[in-house]
Amino acid sequence: MRSENGVAFDVSGSLGAPTEAAGVRDAIAANLRRVRLARGLSVRELAELTGVSKALISQVERGVANPTVEVLSRLATALGLTFGELTRVNLMGPEVIRRVENVPLLVGDSAIRTLFAAPDRRRFELAEGDIPAGTRSAKSSHGRGSVEHAYVVSGEVTVETAQWSVTLTAGDALRFASESDHVYVTGAVPCRVLTLISFSED
Repeated sequence: MRSENGVAFDVSGSLGAPTEAAGVRDAIAANLRRVRLARGLSVRELAELTGVSKALISQVERGVANPTVEVLSRLATALGLTFGELTRVNLMGPEVIRRVENVPLLVGDSAIRTLFAAPDRRRFELAEGDIPAGTRSAKSSHGRGSVEHAYVVSGEVTVETAQWSVTLTAGDALRFASESDHVYVTGAVPCRVLTLISFSED
């Protein structure tokens, strides 16, 4: 344990097992640097805002120091973050899905590309479907409490359940409870549709 400017910090990996400690240090380092730069702050400016020395901030950003809770709290407050956001291992950066790299899953005659699925406790799935003309999709349902959102990019499609039927054209959107069976049906023209399914946390 050493101290700098009256602030103690641990360089021995006391966060737990070595791999766990290294993971947390790396997460703090990446989160701190990314958010500091996004706020347009230099290390010197952040030091002035927090009372934490430039040397210590630089060490934290390089992942070579385990700062105390007090230091992390000062840094988080100055950057407009919660303590948890600054220390979270999976603080999410941008994730890009390139169409040319996203191989579709063929379901009957339709091609389905999953764009994003729930990364942790967030429970949703975003997908793009290319449905040929004259196609009736297989019945699907997504569990109790699920809600499906559909947005038609091009073409025309009819969404059917046992209780109702709605026809959508390009630019139309639909939201419905998707715990019961439903199908997508195209007529004379093909359809491209984006679907976002949110699942119950039960």
